[in-house]
Amino acid sequence: MPVAVNSLTDSFAVSPQLAPADMPAVAAAGFKSVIINRPDYEGGPDQPTSADVMAAAEAAGLKVEYQPVVSGAMTAEDVQRFAELLEELPAPVLAYCRSGTRCANLYRAANGA
Repeated sequence: MPVAVNSLTDSFAVSPQLAPADMPAVAAAGFKSVIINRPDYEGGPDQPTSADVMAAAEAAGLKVEYQPVVSGAMTAEDVQRFAELLEELPAPVLAYCRSGTRCANLYRAANGA
């Protein structure tokens, strides 16, 4: 995988923007699920869409959820839904956004840290 993966626990990691072509490597790295927290087109028209990444993730055997969260505008509902996804999805889970920070903040908020 050409992008950096930052493991926060044995069952959860974050990364910067991923592309459809990254999904086989995500699966090969042992991840079972992916959460997409970056809204479509946040980075402009060259950003891979959630639909394209989701199709590639599913083809690689991964569970995947699209939960767009606006940078700097995380809500209590965002945190609650993220916590639900962490309970529902098979671990280990890899979440991504633009840099990984938004996902890490969601994780910490969902775990009361």
